[in-house]
Amino acid sequence: MAASTQSSRPTPERIFNTMVAFQETEALRTAIELNVFTVIADGANTVASLAAKTGAAERGVRILCDYLTVKEFLTKKGEQYSLTQDSAVFLNQHSPACLATMVHFLASPWSQKNFGALTAAVRKGGSPNETGDHTKPHDEVWVNFARSMAPLTVPTAEFLAGLLDAAEGKDCKVLDVAAGHGMFGIIAAKRNPNARIVAVDWPAVLDVAKENAAKFGVAERYSLRPGSALEVDFGEGYDYVLLTNIFQHFDVAICEKLMRRVYAALKPGGKAITLEFVPNEDRVSPPVAAAFSLVMLAGTDAGDAYTFAQYEKMFGNAGFSKTTLQQIPEMLQQVLISEK
Repeated sequence: MAASTQSSRPTPERIFNTMVAFQETEALRTAIELNVFTVIADGANTVASLAAKTGAAERGVRILCDYLTVKEFLTKKGEQYSLTQDSAVFLNQHSPACLATMVHFLASPWSQKNFGALTAAVRKGGSPNETGDHTKPHDEVWVNFARSMAPLTVPTAEFLAGLLDAAEGKDCKVLDVAAGHGMFGIIAAKRNPNARIVAVDWPAVLDVAKENAAKFGVAERYSLRPGSALEVDFGEGYDYVLLTNIFQHFDVAICEKLMRRVYAALKPGGKAITLEFVPNEDRVSPPVAAAFSLVMLAGTDAGDAYTFAQYEKMFGNAGFSKTTLQQIPEMLQQVLISEK
């Protein structure tokens, strides 16, 4: 009985840690900016050698690396630091799975500004900031997104390419709406030499997608339609339409408007492939998908993380008779497949 009482005793630890969570973000950002993880991977693993390689003060390096050890980004034995398994895979610039560039968007001044005004957003029911209207370009925000977030997308893009039957190599025409960095369409084109991709996004953002298409050797089969996804002429006769992380930015009316345009662009039997954070109907699970609603509250006028039932209704209203939901293995997002 005493043990049970002891384990249920209130503690302020979670409250304290949440109040100072920004410190961990800034420590990680600093380590990425100083290239600490890659320098350690290359063998400079003492305070003196790290300071020499990063150009930082020994006192600063010692305190930063000890903090990163406390937070389990590094390990320490004697005077030597080592990478944890996660840091070796996701924070070492030599790793093909490195996600370090994502800090430039996820912890950007724009993101910090959105959450700095969260009280006002809760009172209003949407972002009070001028960038909350995502029907407008906001080039600085979305070019940063396109240049920072591509590393996260590759495993998901490979999964989506499978849904597009890329391995079969059939002729197909794919519309990539809100293409951003372009990696979803680019990976599909890379896997299928007979796939032609049409990318839609704001002009400045498509410059990044165009660069990536050239880098991956698919530029000849990659064309651009710059402009708003709610207004630009999509064309027609598409086998597939990719809609990646776009519906979350808008209210139901705009989502339905966009999906009606997608329905019209698809040929009979064509499929719309939607990638989003889709929480369960209780809206508090799974944790990452459910928590994403707060990101949309802080950053958009009326966006949300919609449940499957909400998507099913919206897409049904747009003309799709059936939508199914799939979880991407070992990833945080879900895929909705709607057939015309």
